[in-house]
Amino acid sequence: MQDLTRYSEIPEKNPREIVLLRGTGCRWKRCRFCDYHLDSGPDEAENFRRNRAVLARVTGKYGRLEVINSGSFPELDAATMAEIRRVCADKGIRQVHFECHWMYRRRIPALREAFAAQGVETHLKLGLESFDRDFRETVLVKGMPDFSPQAAQGLFDEVCLLQGLPGQTFASMQADIEQGLRWFNRVCVNLMQANSAPLQPDPDVTAVFMRQIAPRYLDNPRVDILLQNTDFGVGDCGHAK
Repeated sequence: MQDLTRYSEIPEKNPREIVLLRGTGCRWKRCRFCDYHLDSGPDEAENFRRNRAVLARVTGKYGRLEVINSGSFPELDAATMAEIRRVCADKGIRQVHFECHWMYRRRIPALREAFAAQGVETHLKLGLESFDRDFRETVLVKGMPDFSPQAAQGLFDEVCLLQGLPGQTFASMQADIEQGLRWFNRVCVNLMQANSAPLQPDPDVTAVFMRQIAPRYLDNPRVDILLQNTDFGVGDCGHAK
């Protein structure tokens, strides 16, 4: 997964710039729906070289930057993290968003402190996928059986949900989104797309999502709906950028 679009802008719903960086890879790697961990590399020096080139494109025009890396922020090398802080300072960025697996939650306070020291507010996004514990752990194998919305307060600001999967219904998908809106500042709903992972989308559930779920939340300013993995402008968009 080398020829990926790695910089883009999100002009609507919480306008921000977004970068897709490369880390050493998701430590969990067991989610049955995900192959994003393939975008990784063991050579931290090479990762930093690539990441620095992507970060050089950041302009600071919105004052907000989202950093994703097909995993969690602790899987980015120290030089890349330092470069993110430098870019925030140089470009006047006052809000930066990172993604993080539940297993790394104890690393979040130190991250917040490091950025707060230079006047930057951090927002953490959790890839929860579903509030239904049995579905999340048995079907999706997310590796976070001890998650609770109460325990996430003060750590995570945003939540990602995954829909269009076998076993989901209109009621379960709507319940997940409403739970997300109750407990978190923002909700990002991803419609499952076919990939190389074992779990694949269910066309019937996808049809329910498109007909009954998406129209209810498309105009909600706190909800991002990604019908394609690349709707934020990064990822496998067919060309490198």
